[in-house]
Order: sequence, then C-alpha cells, then structure tokens
Amino acid sequence: MVSAPSGAGKTSLCRELIDRFGNLRHSVSFTTRKKRVGEIAGVDYHYVDQATFSTMVDDQQMAEWAEVHGNHYGTALDTLNSAAAEGVDLLLDIDYQGAAQLKRNFPHGIFIFILPPSLEELERRLRGRKTDSEGVIERRLQNARKEMAESGWYDYLVVNDDFDVALDELCAIIKAERCRTVHRQS
Repeated sequence: MVSAPSGAGKTSLCRELIDRFGNLRHSVSFTTRKKRVGEIAGVDYHYVDQATFSTMVDDQQMAEWAEVHGNHYGTALDTLNSAAAEGVDLLLDIDYQGAAQLKRNFPHGIFIFILPPSLEELERRLRGRKTDSEGVIERRLQNARKEMAESGWYDYLVVNDDFDVALDELCAIIKAERCRTVHRQS
C-alpha cells in the first residue's frame, strides 16, 4: 500500500513501479469523484455515484474506504481476493485512512508513505498542476499536514525530492520484501 499527500508524486511513482516489476498489478479503486480529462474508467478508477458506493460499503464489499477531499474512495474486497487467488502482488495507491483500515485487517501488507521534501515544495507542485482552485489547494495542504502526521506507523518512508532516487528506494523495498523468508518458502 502506498500513501502520500496529494502532489507528493505517488501516482507517478506507482506507475513506474508497475512498469518495472512483473507480477505487480495496480489496484483500481472505486470513487465518487468525477472523471478528470484523460482518465479512463476501469483503468484510473471505477467511477460510481454516491448511492452505489454507499451500498457497497453497507454490503461490506469494501476492504477499505475513506472520504478524501470531499469524495469517497475505496478498494473492493473482490479486488484483493482475486489478486491473492492469482498469486499477484497488488499495488494500492490509497489515502492514509484506508491504509489504516487495511493495516488492521490485513497486517501482512507492506505500507509505504511518500513524503514531499517540504510543505513549500508540495504547495509549488499543487499550484503547478493548474487543475485546482485556490480553495482546493488550501484544503489539500491542510490535509497534507494531517496525512504526514500519520506517516509514523507505516513500514517505510520515502521522500520524493528526486524522482529517480525515490523510485530506486521503492524498487529496493519491493525487491527486499519479495526476498523475505515467508515468500520464499513453499
């Protein structure tokens, strides 16, 4: 599981990890957020309305879910079960609230938090996107402070100051975890 404040580079790093590692698949989350330009349903997210999402939560179909920036996001339990049945490592790009739920219910997972080099750099990145209003940027920065305060319970912390260095660290984590005795014994 990989978490980070919005703008820390989590999505870009996760895409590179998927490209570099065989048997590693991106988990496609469900969201009530509107689809952005260039996003593809079923690839970037499963886009659903609030009623559908609420039904999935009520029917205990979600392994984790959270409200983030005014929208709901979650990982279907079927997604985790299918990956386990196929023997595939699943990369979840999720908020700290969902990661905390997974840590309680699936403690064997690997939890990684991506930190920006500073809040100032995070703000620069968010503004550089030119996709959000001033109010959204301020809310994302406020949420980033809360998210970063939660990073201490993650298994690994990676600072994304230099993209290639952060990617190398993430690759090292995956390689090391795949070499753990529990994964090598038949």
